[in-house]
Amino acid sequence: MVGLKPSDVPPPLGVKMASAAAAACVADIVTFPLDTAKVRLQIQGEKQAVGGIRYRGVFGTISTMVRTEGPKSLYNGLVAGLQRQVCFASIRIGLYDSVKNFYSGGKDSKRLNVLVRILAGCTTGAMAVSVAQPTDVVKVRFQAQMNLNGSARRYSGTMQAYRHIFLNEGMRGLWKGMLPNITRNALVNCTELVTYDLIKEAILRHKLMSDNLPCHFVSAFGAGFVTTVVASPVDVVKTRYMNSPLGQYKSAMNCAWTMMTKEGPTAFYKGFMPSFLRLGSWNVVMFVSFEQIKRAMMITKKRIEATN
Repeated sequence: MVGLKPSDVPPPLGVKMASAAAAACVADIVTFPLDTAKVRLQIQGEKQAVGGIRYRGVFGTISTMVRTEGPKSLYNGLVAGLQRQVCFASIRIGLYDSVKNFYSGGKDSKRLNVLVRILAGCTTGAMAVSVAQPTDVVKVRFQAQMNLNGSARRYSGTMQAYRHIFLNEGMRGLWKGMLPNITRNALVNCTELVTYDLIKEAILRHKLMSDNLPCHFVSAFGAGFVTTVVASPVDVVKTRYMNSPLGQYKSAMNCAWTMMTKEGPTAFYKGFMPSFLRLGSWNVVMFVSFEQIKRAMMITKKRIEATN
């Protein structure tokens, strides 16, 4: 047995939400440089956004950023990223089982129809984006801004960024790109959670592994790959649209059409490798952490109840 044993009693909603938020923050800290590299590659077609510097590949992008802007640039927007995960992951992951049970009418989760799982994933993903959208806008803009010597930074701090966007672009600015973001995160959430669910259940059903770290690792890695393939096109449009100056694109659909006509269909898979490296590693760290934190919290809860 590797890691903590699964609890005999299903964890309550509060434990699930807190575990999801904590695990997602851990995963974000570990994989944030890959996410930043992904954003820089995705906006590569916009000359004004990259300052004439060309990025080539995941590690080439990271190397260029460290050389031209310093190592700290890889963690631009981390504060907003952690704020996002506390709001976002706690809802989309923490509420998933509850919403799934609601749609199934309380039936055995191991025999649920795939469509029920997909519907639950899309629902919690859309709910989470509705709450966390401003944090996502600020995170993307921090990751996209360059910190070259002598150049003025677009934003000086996270709270200043929220204030600046609100004063200059209004409330709509903080929720800019919400439609592609809801689409992207509904896709990501249902693909990620449903794939993880199905792979994990298949492994356990066929007794290939026990319900522990190796099983969680394999399930999470598979979920990361499938999610990247499905979500990359919408993710690129979301990043471009969120980072664009006021008036550059009329809408998210206009952004997608401009990309198609000017850069071709391959533009929708710009940054695919960092997206996969990031989502694959993020899923592994997050799901493994989530399972272990959830079990640790249940053990702590039982001990507290035993002493009272």
